[in-house]
Amino acid sequence: MYTGSNGTQYRPLTAQQVETIHEAALTILEKIGLTYEDGLSETIDMLEKAGAGVDRSAARVRFPKDLIAQEVARAPSEVIFYGRDQKHDLRLGGDRVHMGTGGTAVRILDLETGLARKTCLRDLYDIGRIVDRLDNIHFYMRPVVPQDIPPETYDVNSFYACMRATSKHVMCGANYLEGLKQVIEMAAMIAGGKDKLRERPFISTTACFAISPLKLCTDSTHIMQTAVQNRIPVALSSAPMAGSTAPMTMAGQLAQLHAEELCGVTICQLTNPGAPLLYGGIPGAANMASMGYSGGPVECGMMNAAIHQLAQHVAIPNYNSAALSDSKVPDIQAGWEKGMSTLLVAMGGSNYVHHAAGMLESMLGVAYEQYIIDDEIIGNAMKAIQGIEVDAEHLALDVIEQVGPGGNYIMSEHTMQHMRSEFYQGNGVADRKLRDQWEQEGAVDAREHARLMAQAWLAEPEKSYIPEDMDRHIRKAFEILL
Repeated sequence: MYTGSNGTQYRPLTAQQVETIHEAALTILEKIGLTYEDGLSETIDMLEKAGAGVDRSAARVRFPKDLIAQEVARAPSEVIFYGRDQKHDLRLGGDRVHMGTGGTAVRILDLETGLARKTCLRDLYDIGRIVDRLDNIHFYMRPVVPQDIPPETYDVNSFYACMRATSKHVMCGANYLEGLKQVIEMAAMIAGGKDKLRERPFISTTACFAISPLKLCTDSTHIMQTAVQNRIPVALSSAPMAGSTAPMTMAGQLAQLHAEELCGVTICQLTNPGAPLLYGGIPGAANMASMGYSGGPVECGMMNAAIHQLAQHVAIPNYNSAALSDSKVPDIQAGWEKGMSTLLVAMGGSNYVHHAAGMLESMLGVAYEQYIIDDEIIGNAMKAIQGIEVDAEHLALDVIEQVGPGGNYIMSEHTMQHMRSEFYQGNGVADRKLRDQWEQEGAVDAREHARLMAQAWLAEPEKSYIPEDMDRHIRKAFEILL
């Protein structure tokens, strides 16, 4: 099991500010409430029976503070996201940090031409193959939309492509309720039955149940409830944008988002008490010039770190975002935007950070080489939050005495023992050669080096994590298009 390093170094909110935002969210829920789309009558009836105030003529639900407190207390404070291989099990909770992919990108930089093109199902599979060998990307959440297949086949094919590519935990959003049911059936086949899947759910889903501001989405709420009914972990995704679907101010956005999350947690726990879930706040900002999404500003890193504090306040593991960039290519802008938010969110202690690898163009695009670069960024961030080990071995007083004034440590046994562990070694994409050697080898920059690495890896023989006989059964049961 990978337990994750603890991030406790950064707290953008004081304890009093966390409490103030929490109380503001409870006030929003009690006095303003949420509206809802048509088709949620059973969910609304359930809420009313539990004590919520329902005004059907105005399509409004208001939540008493006691109801919120009661149901939020039922949610587990720790959730295990299992891998197909036990070494990839993730114990989510506390300040333990795990980072992975995510997104619904519709463009990818072609590995051969470098030009943007539409994403396809093969991209989803090949990105998964790359992620499978990157140690600092801890889970594989579907990063691209496969636009070369019919939309009604997205769900089962997305999960299939991901599970074939890697033994790490797989998360995908489900577009359709029937699609999620197919996915659960397929995963149960791989697990050896529904009971075994419930014991070790190696898949999870995300549900965009909240249409900000303060509105329940019918399809996503049904998907969310179906997931928790089947004990499939679900991330409660709420992604308001400052200035368009949330107040422009960070405190106001966090209060609204926290209210939306508490509502989602309440619905899930009323549906199935104790169901595993993640508090899924994803604060972002609107580009006030274009009104598109903007994920690169440093404030997004600050708010995503604050999300962990709000989730901790109600003792629920969190899902949020880092490493988004508004850059269109893996350039220096992508580097600083990704580096800053990745480090802030890691130092904040977030438990399950998606979007942390591959994303470009404000979530609209990805690049194969960016996953390798981002794995390096994540590795550096994870090293930073480990801190500095101080004990007799690391203080090295006996070594200092042995070498003495004016000596050197190059041939010291102590240097040999620690030279590959004390400083982060990376995945090979960073260049630390002398200039002469670098020039002789083609003066390749980091992006080109990562692109060449990706090409080489994808040229290797494929390894399927779905056994051949099981693959045949799955293809008979479902329309698999890979």
